[in-house]
Amino acid sequence: MRLLLPLLVLVALVAMLMLRGYVHSEILADHRIRPEAATGKVPEKILDGGPVIDTRGGRATSVRVPDHRLVLTFDDGPDPTWTPKVLDVLKKHHAHAVFFVTGTMTSRYPELVKRMVDEGHEVGLHTFNHPDLSYLSKKRIDWELSTNQLAITGAAGIRTSLFRPPYSSFADAMDDKSWPVTEYIGTRGYITVVNNTDSEDWQKPGVDEIIRRATPHGGKGAIVLMHDSGGDRHQTVQALDTFLPKLQARGYTFDNLTEALDAPSASTEVTGLDLWKGKAWIFLVSAADGITDVLVVGLAVIGALVISRFVLMLLLSGAHARRVRSRRFRWGPPVTEPVSVLVPAYNEAKCIENTVRSLMASEHPIEVIVIDDGSSDGTARIVEAMGLPNVRVVRQLNAGKPAALNRGLANARHDIVVMMDGDTVFEPATVRELVQPFGDPRVGAVAGNAKVGNRDSLIGAWQHIEYVMGFNLDRRMYDILRCMPTIPGAVGAFRRSALERVGGMSDDTLAEDTDITMAMHRDGWRVVYAEKARAWTEAPESVQQLWSQRYRWSYGTMQAIWKHRRAVLERGASGRFGRVGLPLVSLFMVVAPLLAPLIDVFLLYGVVFGQTQKTIVAWLGVLALQAVCAAYAFRLDKERMTHLISLPLQQILYRQLMYVVLLQSWITALTGGRLRWQKLRRTGVVEAPGGPVPTQRSRRSSSDRRPVA
Repeated sequence: MRLLLPLLVLVALVAMLMLRGYVHSEILADHRIRPEAATGKVPEKILDGGPVIDTRGGRATSVRVPDHRLVLTFDDGPDPTWTPKVLDVLKKHHAHAVFFVTGTMTSRYPELVKRMVDEGHEVGLHTFNHPDLSYLSKKRIDWELSTNQLAITGAAGIRTSLFRPPYSSFADAMDDKSWPVTEYIGTRGYITVVNNTDSEDWQKPGVDEIIRRATPHGGKGAIVLMHDSGGDRHQTVQALDTFLPKLQARGYTFDNLTEALDAPSASTEVTGLDLWKGKAWIFLVSAADGITDVLVVGLAVIGALVISRFVLMLLLSGAHARRVRSRRFRWGPPVTEPVSVLVPAYNEAKCIENTVRSLMASEHPIEVIVIDDGSSDGTARIVEAMGLPNVRVVRQLNAGKPAALNRGLANARHDIVVMMDGDTVFEPATVRELVQPFGDPRVGAVAGNAKVGNRDSLIGAWQHIEYVMGFNLDRRMYDILRCMPTIPGAVGAFRRSALERVGGMSDDTLAEDTDITMAMHRDGWRVVYAEKARAWTEAPESVQQLWSQRYRWSYGTMQAIWKHRRAVLERGASGRFGRVGLPLVSLFMVVAPLLAPLIDVFLLYGVVFGQTQKTIVAWLGVLALQAVCAAYAFRLDKERMTHLISLPLQQILYRQLMYVVLLQSWITALTGGRLRWQKLRRTGVVEAPGGPVPTQRSRRSSSDRRPVA
C-alpha cells in the first residue's frame, strides 16, 4: 500500500505525457507520402467527375458545385494565430466556408471549432494525425476518423459527415492506392471532399498569385483549397480580404458545402453519452497540456537547481578543503580534555561489541556511556561482560533515541559530548579530529565524516557514492555558507552548554539530528564539518530497509523545516538561518529531489517519442556533470574511483527509489499521516579499517523493528 499512491501519481503523469505526445503528433504520427500510382481501378466517372465523392451504400457518384458558387475550404487547422484572422475576414464579408480540421489541432483549440460552427461554417474531418491513409490498416483508419470525430464532438457538440483525405488533390488525381481508401471511407458514412481549384497558398507565392490560382474560369463553381494552419498564413488572410469582395462583385456567393449544393446539413447535433465522451476528451487534453506546461517549468527549475547546486558544491567544497588543509589553519588552541561519548543502543547485539572496541582504540581520552533503550536481545549484558575501563551502561525503558541521548547527556561527566550510533565504528583518530573545532568558542557542534562500511554490495556501493558526494560534499558547502542542516547521528559532537541552552535532544520530529542542528543555528552557534573525523556505519542492505530508513529521514527533515519555519521572520542568528539556511535546505533537500524525476521522465519521453539523439546527449551531459562532482568528492575524501563505475546505474535505478520515497513523504506530510520509527536489520560486519574482526557474539540476531517512542 505504501507504494500505491506514489505509483498512481507517476502513472498519471506518464499518461498525461503520452496523451500530450499523441495530440501533438509526437506519438503515432506518420509523415510518409505515397507517390502517384496507376488509375486502372478508379471508375472513369470519378476521374472525370466533381470534387464531392459519395461512396456510401456501395455506390460511387460525384457532384460538382453549381456555377457562380464557391466553397472555400481550409485545411490543417484550427491554428490559434491564423484561424481567428480567417474567421474575421469571412465574417467581415458575410461568407461561409468549410474547415477540414485535424483532431490534434481541434483537441488543443476547441474554442475555435465552436466559433466556426456558431458562425455558420461547416467542419469536416481531416484525420487526427494527418497521415497518408493509403499506408494504414482499416483499424488505424477507423482510429483516425473516430478520434477526429470525438474531438469535434467535444469542441462543438456536433458530428460531421464530411471528410477530406490528407495530401488529396483533384478528383482526377485519384489512383489505385487512394481509391480503396475512399471506398472504405464511404462504408463508414462519410462523403469525401477534394477540390478543383488550388490556391497553393502554402507556397506563399504572393497575394496576387494566390487570388489568380483560386479563381475559377468562366463563372464555374468550385471548391477552393486554402490553409489556415501549418505555417505563416498572412498571405492567405490578405488574399481573402481582396478575393472575397472581388468575386462577390462578379456575382459569386461563398457558401458552405451543403448550402452550395442545396443539400441537408452535414452536421448533426450530438447528445447524451457521446457528447460527454467528447467533452471528457477535450478536458483531458487541456489538462495534459496544462500539466505538461507545469512539468516543463518544473524541468527548468530542477535544471537550474541541479546546476546551481553542482556549481556551489564544486566551488565551495574546494574552498573548504583549501581552508582546513592549509598549514596555517587552526580552529584555536588544541582540545585535549576528555570527552563523553554517548552510544544509544536498542537491540544492537550484532554491532555493539565492535562499536565499543573501536572506541577503546581512541587516541583521545574519553568516557563511553552506552544507553540501553529497553533492548530485548541482551545488548547491555554484552557491554557489561566486556569489562572495559571508562565504559558505563545506563539502562532505561524503551523511550526512543532522543530520550536515550538526553539520559546519556545527564550522566556525562565532560563538557564536550560525542554522539554516535550503536552500529557505527570509529577510527582511532576520529574523536580527536571531531573535537578540535571546539577550540573556536563560537563552535557549538561538529559534523563528522560518515562513511558506508558495507559497500561491497550494489546497494552499498550506491549509498557509498551518495554519502561521499551527496552528504559530505554538501557538508563542505554548507559549512562555508554557515547553514549546516544536519549533524549525522553516526558521528557528531556538541558543546554540552550549547545543547542545554536549546533544551537537549527533541522527539518532536523523526530526524532528531536535523532538528537539533537547526536549533543550534538559531541559537547563534556555528556548526562545522570535520572531514578527518571518519566513522564507518552499516548502511541498509535491502530495498525494504533502505526504503524504511530514507522514508523516515525525508519525513523527519520536512518536520524539522516546518518546526523551525518561524526563523524566516526572526532577527539575528535565527533570522539569518531562516532566510539563508532554510531556503537552501528546502530547495536542495526537498524540492530538488522531488522535481528531479522530471529529468528521467522527459528522458524516457524524448528517447521514445522525441528527438532521441538530442535527448540522450542532454541526459549524458547531466550525468557527466554529476560524474565530475562525484569524482571531485572522491578525490577530496581520498576514496577509490572504481566505485564510480556504478554511477550511471545508480542514476537509473537507485535515484528512482529515492524519488518515490520522497514523494511518499510529501503525501504523508500533506495528508497528516504519522510515521513509525523503524529499526534496520543489522549484520555487525562493519569495522574501521584495520580494526578488530567481529566476534561470534557480535553476530547474534536482533529485532528489526523499534517500538514507537
